[in-house]
Amino acid sequence: MQILVVDDLKSELDLITEYLSTSGYSVISANNGKEALEKILENKPDAIVTDWMMPEMGGLDLCRQLKKNPNTADIPIIACTAKDKDVDRLWAKKQGVKAYLVKPCTKEELINAVQSISK
Repeated sequence: MQILVVDDLKSELDLITEYLSTSGYSVISANNGKEALEKILENKPDAIVTDWMMPEMGGLDLCRQLKKNPNTADIPIIACTAKDKDVDRLWAKKQGVKAYLVKPCTKEELINAVQSISK
């Protein structure tokens, strides 16, 4: 299973990548939503783990763009963000996010979320 991880903070990107790769997942990465869209068009991932607040294009806008395109609308998305309000979860759900994690998340929480969306 190939997972695209999107985060503008290198430390978060590295940590999530390590969690996933040591659990047997193939990982590609992007630093913002715009770069993620370019990578998705080159090589469609099986799932996406994305931060919500990023420069150029955030996770919410990334989700909107993916859901508009019939070729990418079915990619499961996990939001991994510092935003922990009910309204944030509601907006994420409206954009088709399958799982919502609040940073800092543990390896177990991340892997459980990935497994839940891949069923």
